[in-house]
Amino acid sequence: MSLKQLIDDCKRNDTQAQSQIYKLYASKLFSICLKYSRNYAEAEDNLQDAFITIFKKIDQFKAKGSFEGWLKRITVNTALQRYRSVGVFDIVNEDQIEEVTIEMDDDNISLDFLLGIIQELPDRYRLVFNLYVMDDYPHKEIASLLEISTGTSKSNLARARSILKDKIEQYKAKSNSQSL
Repeated sequence: MSLKQLIDDCKRNDTQAQSQIYKLYASKLFSICLKYSRNYAEAEDNLQDAFITIFKKIDQFKAKGSFEGWLKRITVNTALQRYRSVGVFDIVNEDQIEEVTIEMDDDNISLDFLLGIIQELPDRYRLVFNLYVMDDYPHKEIASLLEISTGTSKSNLARARSILKDKIEQYKAKSNSQSL
């Protein structure tokens, strides 16, 4: 069955078509949920909520872009919705922002370690970091998505980078002292 046919069947609330769409895209969308969630259980909740929204709004998909892109957008927005109402963001003055660079010259840092320390970031920093660094959103769009100012987006990114830099430096120092 073609993707177009599956989408059309979902628009008619066909549960078998919905199940097929879920099977096709759940793993990709779950990886997005993991990036924007505090933990695995919260990511599962976000995925479930995203699919509920997807099937409620599937009539709005007009095939003017990729279906997968549309699904990803809904998934990111669903995950971010948890944080909009909680007020996890601090308002700051753009003059307070300091650029932080992370040196990644060591191949001994595992991807699991990096993903772990990103997931440990406070919500406001993790969300902005993932949107900006991992998904290439500009600060203006991040500000709009999270209902914060552009300056707050920039400062949260700088703070996230600073925290990550400190954790990477601690990890490297610990690794170097163990290898001596």
